[in-house]
Amino acid sequence: MNNNDLANLIFPNVKDSNYYEELYPERSLKEGAMVTRFAPSPTGFVHMGSLYTSFSNLMLAKQSGGVVFLRIEDTDQKREVENGIEGIIRDFNNLKISFDEDPIKGGKYGPYIQSERREIYQSFAKKLIIEGKAYPCFATEEELKNLREMQELNKERIGYYGSWAKYRNLSIEEAITKIKNNEPYIIRLKSPGDFNNKIILDDCIKGKIEMPENDMDIVIIKSDGLPTYHFAHAVDDHLMRTTHVIRGDEWVSSYPIHKQLFEVLGFKEPRYAHLAPLTIKEGTTVRKLSKRKDKESAISFYHQLGIPDEVIKLYIATINNSSFEEWYIANSDKTIDDYHFTFDKMPIGGSLFDLEKLMSISKVYFSKLKASDIYNRTLEYAKEYDNEFYNLIVNDPLYLTNLLNIERNIERPRMDIGSYSDVKKEFWYMFDELFAKEDNPYQDITYPYDISFIKDYFVNIYNEQDTEEEWFNKVKDYASSKGFAVNRKEYKENPDNFLGNIADFCSIIRVMLTTSNTSPNMYDLLKIYGKERLLKRLDKFLNDVNKG
Repeated sequence: MNNNDLANLIFPNVKDSNYYEELYPERSLKEGAMVTRFAPSPTGFVHMGSLYTSFSNLMLAKQSGGVVFLRIEDTDQKREVENGIEGIIRDFNNLKISFDEDPIKGGKYGPYIQSERREIYQSFAKKLIIEGKAYPCFATEEELKNLREMQELNKERIGYYGSWAKYRNLSIEEAITKIKNNEPYIIRLKSPGDFNNKIILDDCIKGKIEMPENDMDIVIIKSDGLPTYHFAHAVDDHLMRTTHVIRGDEWVSSYPIHKQLFEVLGFKEPRYAHLAPLTIKEGTTVRKLSKRKDKESAISFYHQLGIPDEVIKLYIATINNSSFEEWYIANSDKTIDDYHFTFDKMPIGGSLFDLEKLMSISKVYFSKLKASDIYNRTLEYAKEYDNEFYNLIVNDPLYLTNLLNIERNIERPRMDIGSYSDVKKEFWYMFDELFAKEDNPYQDITYPYDISFIKDYFVNIYNEQDTEEEWFNKVKDYASSKGFAVNRKEYKENPDNFLGNIADFCSIIRVMLTTSNTSPNMYDLLKIYGKERLLKRLDKFLNDVNKG
């Protein structure tokens, strides 16, 4: 009996590995084109960390004229959640992220779900058994437990390796007998490594990293016939012709195993790039962003706030490459697709996740949009998340669009809106239905003088047909007649001679309409709101302030 007999007993009906080599030939791409992949497990939703990894794979492949594919790694089926695969694909569709090949689109290098590639892995495992590089292991849980206890007692490294690997030198005859007796087994790699040897990972992001060579007889095929992550990764990335494996740096420690698998299988090793984790500050400590602990990790959190997917991508790009933000600000007419991402500008250590920074980027993004676009997107958002506001804005698009247009098409546009939910927060006072819901909108507003004259201004002076210049000149003249200084220097020199300055007079108007001392351009707000409604608002204002 020989290795062929053993391999044929374990895998009697699988195709020869050469069949798959021919089935999945080298991709016909231009020189320098990258083939990358995002390979999640179907264990939950797409979160910020997985978006960061997929974005990196997507942009680098795309800009090189290469290919990026989505591969679902579901070989650990105990961890799989119901509809996990469909959920991942749906989340990416919602984010408008499209892969060149995936389980739905298909492609020449599929299937793109690992559990559907079982026979492929078994074919290469059979090849390793024939070559004497893998073997069936019959170690029971009890044996493995005793092994760990002995290693701990002897202060040895924990694991199945070298002289501790009880079944690695089992004779072929003994192995065949055990299999025929239906003894349970798994397939392990017969590692040729020496832990005392050093290998070098030439990481595209982190540079050269020295680490011990693998000497563990790792499991490559489990008892259910499916591969482990390590083995499936090597076989798939070879046959799918992946050139660059871009993944989280929690996988750095696995590199010795992966390097060895590529070597024993006779595959060309891809380049590896390990991304620094997204981190979050918690008190005085910094920890990894958690999809279970942190609301900021869930993409749905941003959807509920009304943060556009484009903004999330812009923030990811800012984290991904150190020069992106400066480039984006300087190139207002360009998009992410115009920027050239490179490994050397990616962070080596952790990247602190900053929600305030994301919101700042979002405000810049909104400042570049047309008012009509913001209206349409806000309408879509409100229909899902704010039915009350939706009903207020759906039948009069021009009203909200005009509000959104205030100070928009200028050199330095306003940046008060950073989400679709902000539209309501910024302009609620322009909707009488929302204003009426406030019990006391002018709470704590007092003046050291009688402001009843403001009604005279609106009844007899204010004209909504005036130009902005005419409006302001009339404001100055009227304010001056009521004891307000229109000259800042004069007021500063003799403040006791005046009720206040022109800014104080304008503030009365602003607070009357908006309840706040800050707002978009008052001339535009007053004109859009209309004189008839202003007079009604004015009566409430004077009544409430006089009560106070």
